[in-house]
Amino acid sequence: MGVKSKAAAAILVLLLFLGSLWLQGGLDYHWDTCLKGYNQVNKFHQLSNSSGADAAEGPRILEGCPGQTFQVSMLLTHLLAAPAYSSDVLLQPYLSSWDELVKFMESLGPMVGLISKEIETKTSVIRQLALLAEENPEAELSPDVHSINSGNTDVGTKNNAEASGHASAYHSVRSMIWVELNRGLVDFHHQTDSGCRTLLRLHRALLWLKLFLEKLAETPVAGRLRSPSELCREAYQRTLANYHTWFVRRAAELAFIAMPERGFFFRLVCVQNQDQLSTMLTRVVEAIEEVYNRTQKALEENGMLDLP
Repeated sequence: MGVKSKAAAAILVLLLFLGSLWLQGGLDYHWDTCLKGYNQVNKFHQLSNSSGADAAEGPRILEGCPGQTFQVSMLLTHLLAAPAYSSDVLLQPYLSSWDELVKFMESLGPMVGLISKEIETKTSVIRQLALLAEENPEAELSPDVHSINSGNTDVGTKNNAEASGHASAYHSVRSMIWVELNRGLVDFHHQTDSGCRTLLRLHRALLWLKLFLEKLAETPVAGRLRSPSELCREAYQRTLANYHTWFVRRAAELAFIAMPERGFFFRLVCVQNQDQLSTMLTRVVEAIEEVYNRTQKALEENGMLDLP
């Protein structure tokens, strides 16, 4: 094998390693387990990938963007459909939002796209758990499970009554937490493939993307517009870098260097300039923030922000 071939092979190995370690930083066993156990991800009808119009739980907010795999209109539709009851998040539109965010990352080039494969694996974990729960009637919830959502208010009572009609184990973030805690599936001391632990990794990644899009939307009154590469690196350093080893942090830097320039993002969401980009991304960031805050509250209330 020539020198160039060896170098290319080494780079490929590095990128694959980066993709598998991206969210948790070094859990090789988890990557292997996910690949072996959760490949049948699209069989669960409620949590299936939602590229089709019939899967959206709300009206389309914007027109589609011709020629693009990633559709910001679909992302907004799913994000706005996710909040439910007084403080819950529906898992179907939540995971559908991630489907669209994966397309967003894949559009940024092969290096960033490899990172999205790890996220796809994690959404697959929750979808497969949902499928197994539906096949097992014992996993169904009691009618009062959603009482954890909203306290003793009249509004809460109404919400609980509505929720009981959808009492499946993986219907929402809070129903998943309730079921997995009561069935002893969450381990606070050892690494597991529980839905709650998997959700926490997605939750951390969502904050990274939220901060990146928030920074990309900023229009400085004076001075230059910073490069997307620089903004993404800064968002990473404030979020996921806190959970990664030195090696993974260095490898992440390689992915950010290869990110496209700002003009690419104009085309990606079908806008003409920075002002229009700011308007569009601000709407997305606000929708992400609502979902993120609700998930953060549910995880925090149950002591799950530091699951191993």
